[in-house]
Formats: sequence, structure tokens, C-alpha cells
Amino acid sequence: MAQKNPYKNYRFLLEIDGLVQAGFKEVTIPDSSQDPIEYREGNDQPTVRKIPGLIKYGNISLKVGLTDSMELYEWRKLVEDGKTDDYYKNMAIILIDEQGESKSRWEFSRAWPTKYDAPDLNATDNNIAIESIDVAHEGMKRVK
Repeated sequence: MAQKNPYKNYRFLLEIDGLVQAGFKEVTIPDSSQDPIEYREGNDQPTVRKIPGLIKYGNISLKVGLTDSMELYEWRKLVEDGKTDDYYKNMAIILIDEQGESKSRWEFSRAWPTKYDAPDLNATDNNIAIESIDVAHEGMKRVK
């Protein structure tokens, strides 16, 4: 059986409501976890049963070089203004290979930005200005 090389983590795209966004410096794919619920009936053995509790998802973290685009900030502003009909979006993070082919895909439902962080500015620094946004969501699945 031939051994395949693992994919590199520096080629990826972000898709928000079907529109592909590129140029992100960093995207953090969140975790999925469940805390166990401890349960015991009076006639059980003297051990506790553990059953799955609620599923919890971490936030998606996005970092991008600051440009003229206001899209991420305006998405956060919808949340701040309470426009609930407009701010929920479906997202996907797509890992691509050297030829630009999609190799892995994580999909997120009902995503909305919980935090926007403007770049820190420093006149003696030589780095790109980076804005970041944290995104909460209500469901994650790896489909590819």
C-alpha cells in the first residue's frame, strides 16, 4: 500500500454563504466536545454511569491582513445592531493541495461573529496590519 503525504496547512480558503474568500493569514478550526453526565440509579453497582451531554463547539478564529474591505467588520456590526435576520451565515473552511484542488472541508452552520479586533498599530514596526474576528456557530461537520 502506497503511503500518502499529509496535506500542508498553509493553503486554504474560507467560504461564507457560498462566496469564497481568500487571503486569510490564519484560520483556526475549532474543537468539538461533550462533557459526560454522571448518572446512577439506586439499584446500580457502586459505579457511576457516564452518558454523553450537550455538544459544545469552540469558536472559529480568523486573521486577515487589513485592506479596504469592510465585509468582516460590517458582519460584526449586524450583530451589534441586533439584526438577527441578517447575521447568521453558513461557513466552510477548505484545505487545498498544491494544485488548488479541495482535499478537506469543514462546514459550520448558523455562524455569527462574537468579537472583532482591529490591528495594533506601531510606527516602528514592519509587519502587516492584521484584523481578527471570532465566529461562534451551532454545528460543525467534516464532509471531506
